[in-house]
Amino acid sequence: MAHGSRDPRAPRAVEALLERVRELRPRLDVRLGHLELNPPLLADTLRAASDRAGRRASDGASGGAVLVPLLLGRGYHVKRDLPAAAARFPRLRVSVAAPLGPHPLLVEALRDRLREAGWTPGTAVVLAAAGSRDPDAAADTRAAAALLSERLGGVAVVTAYASAASPTVPEAVRALAARGHHRPAIASYFTAPGHFATRSAAAAPGPAAAPLGAHPALARLVLQRYDEALARRESLGETRFQPASA
Repeated sequence: MAHGSRDPRAPRAVEALLERVRELRPRLDVRLGHLELNPPLLADTLRAASDRAGRRASDGASGGAVLVPLLLGRGYHVKRDLPAAAARFPRLRVSVAAPLGPHPLLVEALRDRLREAGWTPGTAVVLAAAGSRDPDAAADTRAAAALLSERLGGVAVVTAYASAASPTVPEAVRALAARGHHRPAIASYFTAPGHFATRSAAAAPGPAAAPLGAHPALARLVLQRYDEALARRESLGETRFQPASA
């Protein structure tokens, strides 16, 4: 599940990521659904899967799906929108996986994107995220920043947000400048290009990393979240949708 964006680069980046997922596990049926703005919409993808499950049930087989959100932390979409979408298709066994972040594989991708942009060791970093009013989402972003700081050798990594939360990216840049870091890099904590990622990068006084996109570590993480959700469903003997607790 991708959020959707008016930026035409976003769906291309998501499709490229899913192609990597398919390459890693060729026998897995991987399909895309967007919450809004881009086809196919999640409701349409789930409806098609539910129809296939109904046909399989008539032949004596079972059908199900694991919904993996391409989101980087907990928030309204993960906690409310996705379980609600799954519940609208009761004949389809749907498990909602945990969001992708925070996770060391995401940090691996962030580090590589920073290096590609020209980040040098010792340079402070602003971790630019979309932002949410949900305190769990902010906690997840702070956890990712701490992991990234550790991965980069202990450099200062501060969080900033493009909407709904503070500080903004320009505010975080000014705060670092007050601490003597005048050209911090921007780490783009976004799965795909879009308005927020572009605006965050524009505020960079130093290197600005690209969004995570189709990084190989991200593809591995998608499959890890899938496997975790599937194992949880099997351990619980689940027959309807089950949202992730993480």
